[in-house]
Amino acid sequence: MTPLLNTQDSTVGTVGARSAVSCTDAELAARIRELEEGMRVLMMEQLQCIAEADHRGVYAELGFRSAQVWLQGLLNIDARDAKTRVTVARNVEDRQSLYGEVMPADLPETAAALAAGAIGLEHARVIVDGVRRLPEYARCHQVGEVESTLAGYARTMTPRELEKLAERIRYLLDQDGAHDDEEDQHESRELHYATTSDGMTVIKARLDRETGAKFAALVHPLAAPRPEIEGEKDPRTVGQRNADGFAAILDLALDHDGVPRTGGQRPHITVSIDFEDLKKGLGFLAAETGMPGTLNTERSITAENVRRIACDAEVLPIVLDGDSLPLDVGRAKRTAPTPLRAALLQRDGVCAFPGCDRPPGTPEAHHVEHWVDGGATDLGNMVMLCGHHHRTLHTQRWETEIRDQRPVFIPPPTVDPRRIPRPGGSALPAQHREYLRDLIPTPRDPAGEP
Repeated sequence: MTPLLNTQDSTVGTVGARSAVSCTDAELAARIRELEEGMRVLMMEQLQCIAEADHRGVYAELGFRSAQVWLQGLLNIDARDAKTRVTVARNVEDRQSLYGEVMPADLPETAAALAAGAIGLEHARVIVDGVRRLPEYARCHQVGEVESTLAGYARTMTPRELEKLAERIRYLLDQDGAHDDEEDQHESRELHYATTSDGMTVIKARLDRETGAKFAALVHPLAAPRPEIEGEKDPRTVGQRNADGFAAILDLALDHDGVPRTGGQRPHITVSIDFEDLKKGLGFLAAETGMPGTLNTERSITAENVRRIACDAEVLPIVLDGDSLPLDVGRAKRTAPTPLRAALLQRDGVCAFPGCDRPPGTPEAHHVEHWVDGGATDLGNMVMLCGHHHRTLHTQRWETEIRDQRPVFIPPPTVDPRRIPRPGGSALPAQHREYLRDLIPTPRDPAGEP
């Protein structure tokens, strides 16, 4: 066994708060790096001890079923961490055969890099796992070359980057096996969704790498943090931003003509509500706000959210009898026709809300005075908003006005006690123009000319 390091000679020292405060920026950076290298050196010493304890069977003498379980309790660490340390220790430490012969470590280059403090435990785990997943032929004839390559790159790569390199090497050396793995992943794909008792939808999915890449490619740009507004960062959590990005994908899909139709209709959500309930204004009592509507999932939705959805939707009037059976069906009418939407986009951009210049999803046309309340469906009574700010206007009770043909937003007292109007409808950023042309075509005259 390699002699244990002398911790007194280690680079790790005691740095008090006073000395850290007195360091220059460059000295702090150098010291942080020095301490990291020292901790890695000490980790290698611990791995040597773990390997020796594993070889002696110390865990069995103490009544534990494995070195991993023993180490987990000894160090008060989680199972994954304990497994990583035991696995790496077995691969980077010399060991003795049954005849007392010293056998070199399975991964000597990795051991040397660890001992030098050049790589960390997570780097070593990636190398061990990368070598383990090599095809049998490569493990017999190319393991040294592969390990040397990974250990060398580990000195300059993050563990995540190194993991990708290890996968690339495996794909190169075992294309048949990699293809089989991808086929297995495709066979094990699954997506489940259910509506919980509180009306929320829970989604659980395992996607093959190709489908996962498509999902990430769509969600990532739509879930990006919104730019700072007056120094305030996007308050949404990562989970909330991902959920909003996913919602934006659904909006775009529902607005696309190419999706499969059911019964001759494009996919859509259906909300049913009594017209009198829809007409009722905001209030704090059920009698004031109206009875809730019903989604096509048979879940309830508040009248106020139905009003928000109805700002920009296709409305189909149906007359029902006392048993809620249809007596007469009117003609479906879009509350914001395509030509009007194009004009709103020209004036307001994707979203007229102050400071919003990177909204995800499909723009939504908002009525300043709701059409249910008699408001006109024209440029003088409508504003284009992204889904987030459309919801914000309704839930926070913002007021909007059209002044000098431009939208103005008046915050509620909870946002600004002085309620100072904020101009909106800023010019459309150039990067959105192509997106808008694809999303909503410019109206054409009967001759077909734009």
